[in-house]
Amino acid sequence: MDQAILLFFDLHQVAGKREPEQEAEAQQWIESVIGHRFPPGVSYEDALRDGVILCMLMNNLQPGLIHKINTTGGDYKMMDNLNQFQKACVKYGVPDVDLFQAVDLIERKNIAQVTNTIFAIGRTTYKHPEWRGPWLGPKPSEEHRRHFTDQQLRAGEGMIGLQAGSNKGATQSGQNFGASRKIIFGK
Repeated sequence: MDQAILLFFDLHQVAGKREPEQEAEAQQWIESVIGHRFPPGVSYEDALRDGVILCMLMNNLQPGLIHKINTTGGDYKMMDNLNQFQKACVKYGVPDVDLFQAVDLIERKNIAQVTNTIFAIGRTTYKHPEWRGPWLGPKPSEEHRRHFTDQQLRAGEGMIGLQAGSNKGATQSGQNFGASRKIIFGK
């Protein structure tokens, strides 16, 4: 009985992390990239579960990333699609730390991480100048290196840094925080 209650709370906590607005935004982006709508009456996670839509997404972003998409078959074929999808994500430039685990989607355990992966793919599209389609999420920041001459670097050595300000002679004498330490003998 206790395990059933704990399982309920664990599932409820994972479901609580989901953000329907983000899922809807990710779904709209995928639909616009692949040119097809999700099947009507099928939930977000169930539409993505077999990996077919995810594989189509990657092939539309960069043609030829996934050579064979399994459209029929059981769990083995579904798992193969998800593995191909994850390999395609890495080839496309998505950091592997942003990828969901296949079990997260197959067992519907962590759909929020699936959505995070889709947003990571969307951010990665900004790094591909050949991509002319829609983007998802904010554009990642770019590195702006600064180059200083030796003379500019040495100019700062003679300055007295007062970034933290000055105490103008103030000390901490006379301040007392909390109770003083009391040592009691004989107890």
